[in-house]
Amino acid sequence: MSGWRAAVRARGRPDLPRRDGPRARVLTEEDVAEALRVCALDPVTAVLAASRLELAARAGLAAAGGQAWGFPAQGPLQAVCWSGANLVPVVPGTVAGSDAEDAIEAFAGLARVQGRRSSSIVGERTAALALWKHLSSVWPAAREVRDDQPSLAIDRDPDVAPDPQVRRATLDDLDVVLPACVRMFAEEVGYAPVATPGSAYALRVRSLVAEGRAFVHLEPRGRAVPAPVVSRGPLVAFKAELGAVAGGVAQVQGVWVAPALRGRGLAAPGMAAVVTAARRDVAPVVSLYVNAYNAPALATYRRVGFEQVGTFATVLF
Repeated sequence: MSGWRAAVRARGRPDLPRRDGPRARVLTEEDVAEALRVCALDPVTAVLAASRLELAARAGLAAAGGQAWGFPAQGPLQAVCWSGANLVPVVPGTVAGSDAEDAIEAFAGLARVQGRRSSSIVGERTAALALWKHLSSVWPAAREVRDDQPSLAIDRDPDVAPDPQVRRATLDDLDVVLPACVRMFAEEVGYAPVATPGSAYALRVRSLVAEGRAFVHLEPRGRAVPAPVVSRGPLVAFKAELGAVAGGVAQVQGVWVAPALRGRGLAAPGMAAVVTAARRDVAPVVSLYVNAYNAPALATYRRVGFEQVGTFATVLF
């Protein structure tokens, strides 16, 4: 389920695309349906790209906030790559080894021409790391390469009873949800995003809340945390968002438990509640990916019932 797994063979200078063979092309609205059919070959792996392509199918590529690339340049598409806030290659396992290499080299050629506009390269591990190999000598140095991120999914009821206090966030919760999202982002990525009113990050969080894709467990602050913690409003004890939804898959992102409440067993019931609601109302399959070194998170997700279906990698800039 994780896409093509054959090791990419190094041939010549890795920073230069091959000059023979098919090239990639920039897709138009007319190509979006075919690109989505490519993504449907492995919907869990492709959900990040497919979510942008589904938006493009509804509202046009300009509204989706990026470009879609297809391989080969002529004929039926075999592989696609989304280039936006993230650079997301999708090379299904049905693509043979040499064609898979050609696809990645062709996508790297377009990325070189465009220059680095994405904050990350993310996707199935072999494809993402191969793409970075071709770009590493011409793009700025990566801030971090996370090369082992188990991709997990569940398509049934969770093994843990859902937390009854987890609910969809509303816009009335935004004043406490946004700071929690900023803290989660800083812990996960290593720096705090710009979250001033009207910023891209603040608008993204607001959009997820407005669309019913943000989940929270709120606690009265005086009861939940020690007295020295002073802030207005309730405490976000647990939160998670459905960051990408497409092709019958809802990918969970931004899972976070307030530091003051960690170790109290909130994460597994919270995730169970998110899985239950997402499968009931959004998509039959719920997925996520997590760093392999994050043993506590992996144990929590497996306790809920998630199973590994592949491996991702992320190159952060």
